[in-house]
Amino acid sequence: MHRICNVQKTGEAFMNRRNMLKMLGATLLLPAGAMAAPRPKGVMLMNRIGPSASQLYLANADGSDERPFLPGNGLDYHASFAPDGQSVLFTSERNGLGQADIFRARLDGTDVMPLIRHPSVDDTGVLSPDGTRLAFVSTRDGYRANIWVMDLRTGRVRNLTGAARVQGDRQGPDCFFRPAWSPDGRWLAFSSDRNTQWRGHDNGRGWEHTQELSIYIIGVDGRGFRRIATRPDYCLGSPKWSPDGRRVVFYEMLTESTWGARRPEGVASVVSQIVSVDITSGERVQHTSGPGLKVFPQFVTAEIIGYHRKGGPDEGLAYTTGIASVHRTLRSPAWSPDGRTVIYEKVSFRPFTQNRQLYSWDPQRDYRHTDVFPGLSCDGRLVLTEKALNSSIATMNPDGSDRKRIFDVSRTALNPTQVGHGMAGAFAPAWSPDGQWIAFGLGQWFQARRTGKATVMRMRRDGSAVEPLTDGTIHSGFPSYSADGRQVVYRVWGENNMGLRILDLQTRQTRVLTTAYDNLPGWSPDGSRIVFTRRVDDENYDIFTIRPDGTGLKRLTTSGANDGHAVWTADGRIMWSSGMYGFRDEAALYDNTFQPYGQIFIMNADGSHKRILTDSLWEDSMPLYVPA
Repeated sequence: MHRICNVQKTGEAFMNRRNMLKMLGATLLLPAGAMAAPRPKGVMLMNRIGPSASQLYLANADGSDERPFLPGNGLDYHASFAPDGQSVLFTSERNGLGQADIFRARLDGTDVMPLIRHPSVDDTGVLSPDGTRLAFVSTRDGYRANIWVMDLRTGRVRNLTGAARVQGDRQGPDCFFRPAWSPDGRWLAFSSDRNTQWRGHDNGRGWEHTQELSIYIIGVDGRGFRRIATRPDYCLGSPKWSPDGRRVVFYEMLTESTWGARRPEGVASVVSQIVSVDITSGERVQHTSGPGLKVFPQFVTAEIIGYHRKGGPDEGLAYTTGIASVHRTLRSPAWSPDGRTVIYEKVSFRPFTQNRQLYSWDPQRDYRHTDVFPGLSCDGRLVLTEKALNSSIATMNPDGSDRKRIFDVSRTALNPTQVGHGMAGAFAPAWSPDGQWIAFGLGQWFQARRTGKATVMRMRRDGSAVEPLTDGTIHSGFPSYSADGRQVVYRVWGENNMGLRILDLQTRQTRVLTTAYDNLPGWSPDGSRIVFTRRVDDENYDIFTIRPDGTGLKRLTTSGANDGHAVWTADGRIMWSSGMYGFRDEAALYDNTFQPYGQIFIMNADGSHKRILTDSLWEDSMPLYVPA
């Protein structure tokens, strides 16, 4: 949020006015035919949780002769072989970080060419057996993931799962993933969470959602749609056909496990199995047993199924019989048609650098990466939490220069292990309107808050005069200043003490604003309203606003997915993160993420004119508009 400083010298005001008149005069006196310089773009800073690099590798099925498929340290992933085994299809973000397009290259890595270039997410491309059609997942036409087919001869595309008889309940996740061609080219198998409900992990207590998938097939002509495999409270994903076209193989795990499968603290303990079904009779065969997270199954031969062991001590490639396991950290393996070669990616989650250029879906703004909870002072100084380092607080210029750490968490009594895991630190710094003070929360966050504490603090902009604003007896955090700088709103969290509180900084008196499960409050630039996230039921969170006197409660979002992390823009609009368009891929295949479906949206203060600002495969949030 950017506010104008409320103290300005008369001389400065005069000089600014004179400079503005000079600029206007220069514009009016341009020679005939001359063009004015283009207006500089504004910037949207945003935080993205996703891999920072991903490189494709080829190897023999037994893991030998590993070599890079393509050079570079960009983002190439989700590869598949062409039916003749002579080329590879893959998703790449070489057109901009966050912009997923589909490319094709020869097996030796030459002749890289785009097959799909579109502002939407376009992912997991697979060629038909005759090589003339491309099936892929896309969020074009409505921002939900659907299965599309493109005729490579004509370039025409069609939404294969877009028909009303295929689409499920739009209030639920309702998306379609991981297409696979039948050997005769007449059918596509895929996974879908259609007609399922949004469900939080830990029996609905968790903010983040799990995913329940079933396996379906559909004719390439759009006919014959039917579900071939499902299991209540289970997730079935990533289908592949047997060479004779009679069976479809997939992974199967508890729906609850799709949360642990994408979290570093849980992935090693998740159990799944590789299962196949006869598409005619429905006969079910379980091909694996025992512990371990097993995903990405594929018939390597008519008798051997290869799959990926994700996480844990046995991570790598595994086979049901005949080929020894390969212990290696990798993701998204796919085997060649003859079963002799495998392609996969190796990913890095090193933090993006501050202000790293991202793909922009808005022609008026450049999108750039930022660390978490960014805020802009009235004089243009950026403050944020250094979660990529140790959750301390730093200030800098908006372009990342002149960076200064003004509060160092390592000098506090917080548990170093929790700090190292991002579960404790100095979170959500907020500027006072005059730019002289910064309020923030200091303590334990996320799951650690269940037994930990946090205190609202404040300090001067240079890091001096640090003082607590709350007494630490109840978990308190996420402060925001009133427009006049006299009050701070924050949230409390405890067994019998929840909601928003307002602290008068002069009297140090606190009053109760709300008593529901509310979080992340933010005072509007004009001081008239406070935006916040409320848990409306066991499975859902939405954006609300309320007047500072407790009247005028207004609900702004109603999607079944989670809506949260709302912030004000300088002109009084609201940006927030939402999963209203569902997942963009199978949740269990992600790593190190909480909400892989989260995208950034903007709306008016009354909830009208909602529109999406990002359309990536990754979790996007924490936006901040910086003026040009």
